[in-house]
Amino acid sequence: MKKLFILLSIIFFTTNAFADTLKKDGFLNNKVDYSKNQKINDPESKILLIYNHGQKSHDGSSGDCAWKGGMRNISSLVGEKVKDKEILVYLLCTGKLKGDDYKRLWNKKKFKAPYKGKPKLEKRLDANLKLIDSFVSQGFKNKQIFITGRSCGGWMTMMLLARHPNIAAGGISFVPECYGRLTKTYKVEKVGVEEALKKFREKDGSGPADMRQAQIDEIKKSKNLPVLVFTHPKDPFGGLLSDWVEEISGVERIVISENGTVNGRNCKVWGEKIKNYHDMDRADCFKYYNSAILNFITSRVD
Repeated sequence: MKKLFILLSIIFFTTNAFADTLKKDGFLNNKVDYSKNQKINDPESKILLIYNHGQKSHDGSSGDCAWKGGMRNISSLVGEKVKDKEILVYLLCTGKLKGDDYKRLWNKKKFKAPYKGKPKLEKRLDANLKLIDSFVSQGFKNKQIFITGRSCGGWMTMMLLARHPNIAAGGISFVPECYGRLTKTYKVEKVGVEEALKKFREKDGSGPADMRQAQIDEIKKSKNLPVLVFTHPKDPFGGLLSDWVEEISGVERIVISENGTVNGRNCKVWGEKIKNYHDMDRADCFKYYNSAILNFITSRVD
């Protein structure tokens, strides 16, 4: 009887986990599922948010895309109207991509610059450019397209718009970082930013450290980066390493909160009190910021 119970429990949780995953590209509805109609009529009257998920593997391939539970806030924008234009959300799944030199990058004993080929983030960036071209050919307007993303997807959002400032109306970046739990692992609060990044380089080698800094340097060169950036100081990834975004002209930064509450409301993720602050954009309380997101979109759309 005990074995049967265990087996049924495994089947139950596996089935529910599978049901909660979004594994393919497509337009979403405000019920956090794929829209039944994937063909959009009258695209010139739409505002398109292209959503880029995070990634479990920095430069390697993985099967990750998005969990429905983590998409409730962005999906709740579907159907909202800005200047009489309806908002659509399109999920772009690029987890299976991998960098050409992924086997060496995070192995400091084997890696010696330069990186050979294209890293995964560059390939994800290329996938977005290709998708934008496809949507424009269907009748969508560049100035009504927004690149959005969380974690690595948010980091890539800033990379893309720094490099191609006129390709879209703007971007929205949620808890951007793509090089591991830097704030927590290297104790930024205790030792400071400079010492923490020094320890990051010592532990993981010059490959990841140099790539991260090169990407930051390129983003910071932007003369006007129209991106709304959400960060949290207790985010174990980018948390206390996010102040550099304020040095960029055009960036609007919102610090989500200093703790696990937003506007006096306790934040929950998947029904439980938030523990990992890298998930703040997925928490139920984050919907409070929908008005800020809509105001940002309004400011960028003609």
